[in-house]
Amino acid sequence: MRRTTTIHAVVGAVLAGLLAIAGGQVPVAQSAGQPYIAMISKGFQHQFWQAVKLGAFQAAKENNVRVTFEGPESESQVDKQIEMLQAAIDRKPSAIAIAALDSKAVIPLLERAHAQHIPVIGFDSGVDSNIPVTTAATNNVAAAALAADKMAALIGDEGEIALVVHDQTSRTGIDRRDGFVNQIKAKHPKITIDDIQYGGGDHLKSADLAKAIMLSHPRLKGFFGSNEGSAIGVLDAVTELKKQGKIVIVGYDSGKAQIDAIRSGVMAGAITQNPIGIGYKSVQAAVMVLKGQSVPKIIDTGFFWYDKTNIDNKQIAALLYQ
Repeated sequence: MRRTTTIHAVVGAVLAGLLAIAGGQVPVAQSAGQPYIAMISKGFQHQFWQAVKLGAFQAAKENNVRVTFEGPESESQVDKQIEMLQAAIDRKPSAIAIAALDSKAVIPLLERAHAQHIPVIGFDSGVDSNIPVTTAATNNVAAAALAADKMAALIGDEGEIALVVHDQTSRTGIDRRDGFVNQIKAKHPKITIDDIQYGGGDHLKSADLAKAIMLSHPRLKGFFGSNEGSAIGVLDAVTELKKQGKIVIVGYDSGKAQIDAIRSGVMAGAITQNPIGIGYKSVQAAVMVLKGQSVPKIIDTGFFWYDKTNIDNKQIAALLYQ
């Protein structure tokens, strides 16, 4: 993805500007004959989605297409996302890109889009349907398995751990949970998973759940937070209960709080995706489909483990967002 290299150098400044756009709404007016791609994300409360949006808008500019990018205020608002998808279909776009909060709930509307010959592109999170022409996403099962291996090494390959996961309905929530849990069970038999809780990606709810787990399991040695909100919630809980240095935290995604915690050593490390690449490749794939070109069923956008030893590596730094 060479064309996005220069974007990474200015991502921080551009993201700050994007955050000023209220609600993420973009006018849908377009030039005559200009393809229009409607993108519905899982939310807007995390910097991750602003980075995805940045990549999508860059691809739109380069390919002379119109893109709107919106999502509900919270990643727990499945009904709100469904309403947004319904409204997007009513606008009769050239193509739709969706990061589904519920991998099953969106299917009836995707069937409607398909019946109207509107191509559907999945991004970040797939759906339980063959309707999407392609899905641009991280291999979340493999990424979470790597997180499990890192956790195991950090706690001496034995002891009690727990998970705070963002949800159990989206493909990302399911795959990250199962990728982590199954790797622990298959490769690290001396590690016990005490609890798995779902915080909706909300910092406060995730922190409350993490505190309850720590109080119920005093011998807990580690936490896996499955997305930015989950990981920050765990971080806040560990800090509040003064368990820094006693409980290993492994996160997912980035954001300033996680980056600072990794630099200070309070968080051991995290998986970073390629959010700019997810947005960019989603729009790029939609353009290819509209031109009648073939695309692979899955576009793997990659992932990396980062900690304080490699956080300033150029390859890693380009994928992190504040």
